[in-house]
Amino acid sequence: MKKNISCLVLRRLAIYYRYLSQLPADTIHSISSNEISKQLGIKASQLRQDLHWFGEFGHQGYGYDIAYLKEQIRNILHLDIRHPFIIIGAGNLGQALANYAEFEHDGFILKALFDVNPKLIGLRIRDVEIMDMDDLEIFLSQHPVSIAAICTPANKAQSAINRVVNAGVKGIWNFACANISVPEGIVVENVYLNESLYTLAARLDEECDERAFNGQ
Repeated sequence: MKKNISCLVLRRLAIYYRYLSQLPADTIHSISSNEISKQLGIKASQLRQDLHWFGEFGHQGYGYDIAYLKEQIRNILHLDIRHPFIIIGAGNLGQALANYAEFEHDGFILKALFDVNPKLIGLRIRDVEIMDMDDLEIFLSQHPVSIAAICTPANKAQSAINRVVNAGVKGIWNFACANISVPEGIVVENVYLNESLYTLAARLDEECDERAFNGQ
């Protein structure tokens, strides 16, 4: 991947990839930047600029070959290689992630879940074992893992992250509602579910206020 590509560009590429993956491959073979922009609410010029960082993927008057563009974005996002990962915290959220089989289609291979609850240890989610947190470092020393999904309570997140980072994990997918810190060279993606819910609530209120203002 080219250096100095912003995270915003990569996030939009992920959006494009998701959209292209949902198109019926047997009936739609090409698509224009204008068609994509209408569906995603992203300017066509922005889409073309994002793709231009990595090459020329479209043809004047034809648009983009969907299968080719999807494959190129897949390579840019490094979805063409396998990413073994673990889940720390096997409660409701951790188990929901483990049950999402679509991750495997894009190369994210779940190797284990970890928890401190003795009632969960030894159970299997889609044939992946929930292991004792006491065994975390031993497991990571024997199984190369690039990503750890953190699904612990907020007050346990930093401790869990410290342990996986010290064991050599370079990618943190943080679902815990906590502000965390990591050493330089560790990549973090925070997924704060409550922030999305707060935004949704605010937008709902704005919509209601707008209707009231217009006498609807």
